[in-house]
Amino acid sequence: MYQQESFGSAFKRGFMRIPPVIRTIIAINVIVFVFQALFGSIQIGGQSINRYIVFYLGFDPSLYTSITQPWRFVTYMFLHGGGFHLLFNMLWLWWLGRSVEESIGPRSFIVLFFGAGIGGAIFHIALSFLYGTSLVIGASGAVFGVMVAFAYLYPRAPIMLILLPPIEARFVVAGLIAFDVIFLGSGDGVARLVHLGGAGVGYLIIKAHYQGTDLSKFIRPIEQIFKEKPSRKAKAKKPRNKNMYSVSDAEIVEESDQSELDQILEKISKKGYDGLTPEEKKKLFDLSKRG
Repeated sequence: MYQQESFGSAFKRGFMRIPPVIRTIIAINVIVFVFQALFGSIQIGGQSINRYIVFYLGFDPSLYTSITQPWRFVTYMFLHGGGFHLLFNMLWLWWLGRSVEESIGPRSFIVLFFGAGIGGAIFHIALSFLYGTSLVIGASGAVFGVMVAFAYLYPRAPIMLILLPPIEARFVVAGLIAFDVIFLGSGDGVARLVHLGGAGVGYLIIKAHYQGTDLSKFIRPIEQIFKEKPSRKAKAKKPRNKNMYSVSDAEIVEESDQSELDQILEKISKKGYDGLTPEEKKKLFDLSKRG
């Protein structure tokens, strides 16, 4: 006898297995799209809610609007013009982005995704005098940056496309970029400048990462803003975790030892002594015997 898992439970379990940043981006995009589908046609002041959303959150490549309304550089990535537009962007992000986020880490992936999206928008501004300044919506620029990063990391990984044999990632991504170049300025309503700008910035970011640049340094200061800073009184009276083992008799000689001990104690406070590896237990024992 076995108990069959419900669809909702299986979907939730599968969704939670997606790397955290991609999972969050997909969730926000879907929530916004569902909201627009359900309530977007409601009229306010003679205009639909969807019109207000696109008009005030879509990206306007005009220089004046870009400077005075900078939030558009981010918000436009979470709006889509239709179900297929959303579906294809999120599928490419999920399909290729998982390996990228797992390879470079969530903080660096945030820099890659939003850097490519913002870079694509800036590239559009730079060439808007040639191709116009119509509103732009969609995560395509950011997704192109992620796709380029995937091709950079896994150039020979096979990609299966409909009715075609497996093609190496580098050729698939290069083909999509070439397609945008060929149809640039065709007037088909596709923001190809954003695609190309996102691809170029994505390449620069992933290359910088593998040349030693710590991309996470751009995210950590933002994290600190939202982290609650305990008062001095709270720090002084912080209750001792029941799983914490006393090492008050340790005399730490080197600053590196102190840092390592702090990390071990922090791990004990979260996971208990049994959560330490044999090497960490030995290190803790050695440090506690000094003095």
